[in-house]
Amino acid sequence: MTESESLTVEMVCLRFSGLRPDDLQRWIGSAWVRPDSADGQFVFRDFDVERIRLILQLRDDMQVNEEALPVVLSLLDQLYAMRRRMRRLRAAMDQTVTGDLRQSLVRQLGETGAPPED
Repeated sequence: MTESESLTVEMVCLRFSGLRPDDLQRWIGSAWVRPDSADGQFVFRDFDVERIRLILQLRDDMQVNEEALPVVLSLLDQLYAMRRRMRRLRAAMDQTVTGDLRQSLVRQLGETGAPPED
């Protein structure tokens, strides 16, 4: 699938067994999935399709009920956002921090990232 391939709700539902159009419409209405729209149809990006896959795994494989899904999705979104921030911080540090300071930071943070002991 290309980055901005235009897929209808029905086409996306054909990609996943167990996904009904009313499920997907409800998830879009709840903003769990946020496709763009063009010419009256949804434009599902790779990210949207992967989000649908995640919701189905949570619901069907892990038996997370739909009442709990917003909380689980929010926590996962926060985790992914923190990981992106940590990668940006590491990249910035790799570009700006000198060797001695980098070694000191690694020593202070330790392998687990725990704060240094006083």
